[in-house]
Amino acid sequence: MSLKTFLSRCLTLVLVVMIGLTGCSSMNNSLSGNYTDDTLNVIQTLTTAINLPKDAENKAEVEALAHQQINDYASRYRRDTKRSTLRSFTTMQTALNSLAGYYSAYGSRPIPEKMKTRLNDEFKQVELAIKRGI
Repeated sequence: MSLKTFLSRCLTLVLVVMIGLTGCSSMNNSLSGNYTDDTLNVIQTLTTAINLPKDAENKAEVEALAHQQINDYASRYRRDTKRSTLRSFTTMQTALNSLAGYYSAYGSRPIPEKMKTRLNDEFKQVELAIKRGI
């Protein structure tokens, strides 16, 4: 093997490792790791996102943040067996799945009032369950 081929392969390996580490370090950066705080912060963001008027100036940014937090929250706590059996988590997961499904299917269309009401009710249930520790 020539020196040029060897250096090329080493450089490729270094680049792959750097890209991999950079991608891993930014994972879940919007969450603190504290289940209670993360859940309440995500609820606050999602409540803001679903209650924004359709002509709001920052609607796209808020919806992008909401979508990112849905993904971060689900990926962080879905496999955590301590949390995934809690009533607060299962109710939160139901709300997140509904909202993520709506965003995937309908994009930036306004959320129907019936769905807003259901999501707000589920968020209240989650907040109560967190206060009770369940």
